[in-house]
Amino acid sequence: MPPLTPSPTVTPAATRNGRGVIAIELLTVAAMFAADFAGIIPLSKTPFLVLVVWLSLRFRSQPWTSVGLSRPRSIRHSLILGVIAGVVMELLADFVTTPLLTQLLGGAPDLGTFREVVGNLPFLGILLALNWPLAAFGEELVYRGFLMARLATLLGDSRRAWWMSLLLANVVFGFAHGYQGPTGVIQEGFNGVLLGLLFRYSGRNLVVPMIAHGVSNSLAFVLMYLDRYPWPH
Repeated sequence: MPPLTPSPTVTPAATRNGRGVIAIELLTVAAMFAADFAGIIPLSKTPFLVLVVWLSLRFRSQPWTSVGLSRPRSIRHSLILGVIAGVVMELLADFVTTPLLTQLLGGAPDLGTFREVVGNLPFLGILLALNWPLAAFGEELVYRGFLMARLATLLGDSRRAWWMSLLLANVVFGFAHGYQGPTGVIQEGFNGVLLGLLFRYSGRNLVVPMIAHGVSNSLAFVLMYLDRYPWPH
């Protein structure tokens, strides 16, 4: 009779980091989207998604560095790169990709929500104040730091898996902007891919994409306030 081989020990850490847990996390994110589309979540789903990330890290006993929140090697370099990337992203979107998508799809993004900011300094202040915690911090944490990493792990954590997660996570990011219509969804998905590339090539550190995201949105809001934004007609 051959000797019995002991069963591999399943540690609590392995249980907390298994694919089943990732599946539950992704289903929770999907439930947040469904609640948002149903009008159950007020204002923004981003704080609720950040809560999902926090609960996930607590359950897994993982630090915030595991989702890209860590001090970069050079704060000055990251700041400069983030600002330049943000400006380039916004100009590219305003004058190249959005006009091209509008022509191809026969319709511009629906940006009616932001029309009130033209000449409205208090509203501009509100948008700028919300932009950094919700979009720059919250969305980068959720879609790049958390969702990309979880999808890559689910897909095998290989180089190919990371490229696939880059595309899949930012398809989700695009649909998160569904209020902008099909053109806006595609444009935001494209922006998400650019931010995802910044995340990957910054050593999976969120500082540069957070700065880029915040700068891009801030520039858009200021142009809208000054009525210099290329509004769709």
